[in-house]
Amino acid sequence: MAGRPDDLAQRDDRPLRSRPRRRGNVSPVTEKPFSEGVAAIFEVVHRLRAPDGCPWDREQTHESLRPYLLEETYELLEAIDSGQEAKMMEELGDLLLQVAMHAEIAAQEGRFDAARVSEAVAAKMVKRHPHVFGDASAANADEVLRNWEHQKMRESRDAGSEESVVDRVPETLPALAWTLGLQKRAARVGFDFASPPAAAASVAEEAGELATESDRDRVFEEMGDLLFAIVSLARTLKVNPEDALRVAGQRFRKRFAAAEATLRAEGRSFNDLDEAEKLRVWEQSR
Repeated sequence: MAGRPDDLAQRDDRPLRSRPRRRGNVSPVTEKPFSEGVAAIFEVVHRLRAPDGCPWDREQTHESLRPYLLEETYELLEAIDSGQEAKMMEELGDLLLQVAMHAEIAAQEGRFDAARVSEAVAAKMVKRHPHVFGDASAANADEVLRNWEHQKMRESRDAGSEESVVDRVPETLPALAWTLGLQKRAARVGFDFASPPAAAASVAEEAGELATESDRDRVFEEMGDLLFAIVSLARTLKVNPEDALRVAGQRFRKRFAAAEATLRAEGRSFNDLDEAEKLRVWEQSR
């Protein structure tokens, strides 16, 4: 199968653009046709969902597969964070399996199939990259994103849609990712802070309002506004707030575990300490 570890050990490490073009649309990693490797999983899924296939696979629906799609996505993110190539390849395969399952279900329902999915996204990418496949130009990544958003707006207008640019950010995303998505979409059409200091001032303003609020409902609202402002500040600083918060959490976990181990060796816990002692142990655990 394409992408085995022994295949990867023989890979060409040169950037793809610098490698000689190969005939027959061949993978630069495995030396096999792309169609051969990618088609394999779709053929397997087709067989699994055949009348004489696997009972479990045959009874799955788009809805029943939702938790698996989410789980596989998070496992892929974890593999990326780990930096383990073999694990990342495995999780990409598991995610591709989910794509194959959904495409096969749709095909059996007579709606669309994997070929149409692939052709549609390829056509969209070509249309959204006129600076590569057409005569347009883009000086940098920010300009690419602005052009992308403008192209989507044109497509919506052509389709007679009155949809807002922020309507396409799925509310099923975790709150932090959803907020970041809303802000990015708005920024691409010109609604944004002029600079990081302006965003920082908004954080200070929201923090001040929260500190002076006593009504519980208002505290809830002000906390939301403060978190929203912090996401804006992170974005204007070109820091992914999800990544920054995760790293901060990892630092806390490591430091807390060290402090906890110190206290455990002394036969104590944080519950046994006064505030001054807690601070001392915490500082020593750096």
